[in-house]
Amino acid sequence: MTTRTIIRGGRLLTMAEGEAGAVVSEGTLVLAGDRIEYIGPGDVEARPEDEIVDGRGKLYMPGLVNTHGHAAMSLLRGLKDDVNLQVWLQEYMWPTEAKYTAADVRAGTELSIVEMLKSGTTTFMDMYDHMDQVAEAVEASGMRACLNRGVIGLCPEEVQRAKLEEAIRFARAWNGAADGRITTTMAPHAPYTCPPEYIAKFVEAAHELDLPIHTHMSETAREVEENAAAYGVRPVEHLRRLGVFSRPCLVAHGVHLTDEEIDILASHGVGVSHNPGSNLKLASGVARVPALRKAGVRVSLGTDSAASNNNLDIFREIRLAALIHKGVSGDPTAVPAAEALRMGTVEGARSLWLNDVGTLEAGMKADVIAVDVTGPHYQPEADLVSHLVYAGSGADVSDVWVNGKQLVRGRVCLTLDEERVYAEANAALRRLRG
Repeated sequence: MTTRTIIRGGRLLTMAEGEAGAVVSEGTLVLAGDRIEYIGPGDVEARPEDEIVDGRGKLYMPGLVNTHGHAAMSLLRGLKDDVNLQVWLQEYMWPTEAKYTAADVRAGTELSIVEMLKSGTTTFMDMYDHMDQVAEAVEASGMRACLNRGVIGLCPEEVQRAKLEEAIRFARAWNGAADGRITTTMAPHAPYTCPPEYIAKFVEAAHELDLPIHTHMSETAREVEENAAAYGVRPVEHLRRLGVFSRPCLVAHGVHLTDEEIDILASHGVGVSHNPGSNLKLASGVARVPALRKAGVRVSLGTDSAASNNNLDIFREIRLAALIHKGVSGDPTAVPAAEALRMGTVEGARSLWLNDVGTLEAGMKADVIAVDVTGPHYQPEADLVSHLVYAGSGADVSDVWVNGKQLVRGRVCLTLDEERVYAEANAALRRLRG
């Protein structure tokens, strides 16, 4: 008989459809195996083997979903700030990343996983190299992830071929692994780093493997201008012609889009991972999120890497998403608090093609976080959704479950040795700087 976790007396925020993300009630939450068995009012009779959790003072909600990032780049946090994207990439990031070993990728990924788990993220999308190391770290940590071998195609044809073969091998090997917690996609890095014929090969592979595609797109004005100069069209039309949107697709950033381009994304069901913190820090601009949402484009939230953000707290992205579009548009209703919270939970899950993650409902995966709402910034208890979005942070997260297994208890990570992770990350940075 499956041992259950019965959480009594907590506030419950389901994020279920039709509730607008704004219904908070007290009740009981029961986790059985990897699923939610019951959520609702009243109590459930416990069996002797069940674990009983006192939920008083906590708000239980779906785990946060980070739909774009590069976990191993946490080693480069603070390496170079306050420059634009091209300078940041070409003069600082890429030269340092060229020194990375597989062990460095593992160290940086584990550091990011600890940071994400302790701030309430239970699922993340990751695009990088040495992806077997990333997948092994995810498997060991108990986290959920959508992973892809991101490929830059600015290299000789034989190197391109080897990278593509590696991406295909990784996607095949890890899709559905770790008790289904790992899924995979194909990921040409961006239209400005991959020649058109090379992107077409990724599209072909995605069709053969029946996998989605993830890529960077229209992050900066310069990128858009150079794409138009090189290929005669802007990135959206460029990728459409190459067949990228013939697969389920999630693009990162989508900052510089016209009305026509937004309509193209909507008509092809392409999702956009909105990365407000990274886009602001690199002065890339502010994505047209209200226009995207009005057109029916699914918008989720990502942190990008800890090198460009410089943190992985999705609560901060939720707050930014709710605030910056008000300021840019002059419309205080542009992105309401509840909708920003949906972008960081259920919309993120759906953007990663996960249909049983993102809400707290019976039968859904037991990916749950507990937020301590006893602090002064949650008082008085006027509207806990408002408090979460405008006053809360990842530092308020006390407990985390993924697939029904508790990964964080009392702000302590249970599956990774935090002291070891921090020591290995600092050792890796010293070597990379040496």
